[in-house]
Order: sequence, then structure tokens, then C-alpha cells
Amino acid sequence: MRDDHSLEQKLEAMLTVALEPISSEELADAVDADAAEVTATLRTLSAEFAEQRRGFQFAELASGWVMQSSPEVAPWVTKFANRDVSHRLSSAALETLAIIAYRQPVSRAQITALRGVNVDGVSRLLEQRGYIEEKGRAGGPGQPILYGTTELFLDRMGLATLSDLPPIEEFMPPVETAHELAEAMEFDADDPSEES
Repeated sequence: MRDDHSLEQKLEAMLTVALEPISSEELADAVDADAAEVTATLRTLSAEFAEQRRGFQFAELASGWVMQSSPEVAPWVTKFANRDVSHRLSSAALETLAIIAYRQPVSRAQITALRGVNVDGVSRLLEQRGYIEEKGRAGGPGQPILYGTTELFLDRMGLATLSDLPPIEEFMPPVETAHELAEAMEFDADDPSEES
């Protein structure tokens, strides 16, 4: 059988229908090419798509390559994806997952201390869904299990490594704002005119 199709065309077609990330080695095996050549081709295509401001991109994640929507159009994609659909994870689960992502390896007791509520049920759910896993045990009494995020978590978040997580400082108010809030709360507590 004659093959008139380019490597780019074959890779685009496979990533269009792939449900999970695919490694360069797997793609190379499917198209009878070298894995390094596949990686270079996908990186070139990814750069071209970004330059053309396409609505999708090829992203190199922890477990392989995936076609996904462009970050530039994320608000519209989110609005579309959330139409009449309940969120898959509760806010409690998302908060717990964020703590684990930024503080790992971390024990349930440490997460509970940070959140102020028991997280046993939520952490079991996250483990069942494959977003977190045991990373070892802490020293000391009871040797509690330490949790960290999984490759699936990275894939779902569109990240190649944990270093791609946005700096946590982006989600925290400036120190000055925290001081102003603390002073305002102290003032309210000391002001007798606030009492009924």
C-alpha cells in the first residue's frame, strides 16, 4: 500500500482521536518513525498552532502528548463545558487537592490542620479517582501515610511536571491586605457601638 501521508498528518489524526495522552514512543511505533523525530515534529506543530492562534494545541504532559484547547480560550471552554453539568469535584475536594499539590508529601492530619475540617472522606475519594496516591510514611508516632499527586492529576491539569503549577503567591492576598483585615477585625471586636 502506497503511503502519501505526511508524518504531521498522521500525528494530527491520531492525537485528534486519542482519549488519553500518548507517548512519543507509542506514536512512533504506530507510524514506523523514530521517537525523537515524532517529538520534534509535535513540538514544531505545537509552535505553529500557537503562532496561528488556533483554538487547540498539542501539549506534552507527564505521560505523553495530548490535543487540548488553547489556554487563550479557557474562559469560553469552561463556560461551554459547565453548561448544566454538575462539577465533578466538590469545593472541599478541590481545596484538599490543592493543599496536596502544593505541600506534598503531606499526611491527612496535616491537611486537616490546614483546612480546619476532617479530610478522611475527601482524601479517600481523591485516591479512588486516581488524583492522589501514597508517597511513603512519615517518621514518628503512628508513621502516618504521606500523600502526593499522581501522573493522572498532572494530565488532567494539563501539566508536564509539578514545577508547572502556578506560584501559590498568585492566589494569596498581599501581606498589607492581610494586616489591614486583621486590624479591621480587631477594631470591630473592640468597638462597643457594634454591640446590640
